[in-house]
Amino acid sequence: MNNYELMVIFTPVLSEDDFKTSQKKYTAFITDNGGSIVHENPWGLKSLAYPIAKKTTGLYWVMEYSAPSSLNELLKIQMLRDENILRHMFTVLDKYAVEYNAKKKSGVKTGTEKVMEA
Repeated sequence: MNNYELMVIFTPVLSEDDFKTSQKKYTAFITDNGGSIVHENPWGLKSLAYPIAKKTTGLYWVMEYSAPSSLNELLKIQMLRDENILRHMFTVLDKYAVEYNAKKKSGVKTGTEKVMEA
């Protein structure tokens, strides 16, 4: 089992319910194929750095999961077939990234926080 992070940009025309349904679809796909979800974080509507399919915004969703490496190819095929997805990106997390994400989620200072000036 390897650790991965998946970032998906959905089309901005999705309703809130459709956005949640799409998230559940992919989390179910991972768990049904032997993976486990570590953390999900829907960022919501954000501006894109450049237009994709004539759209300047997208619904971002980030998920951290652990799964066998063969699952990513199956997941990639499903995402390429989905017309609601503008872009997706898989990132393999090493043990340091997993530790950093765990600290960040639990509220422990990681040393990378921005200093707020008064």
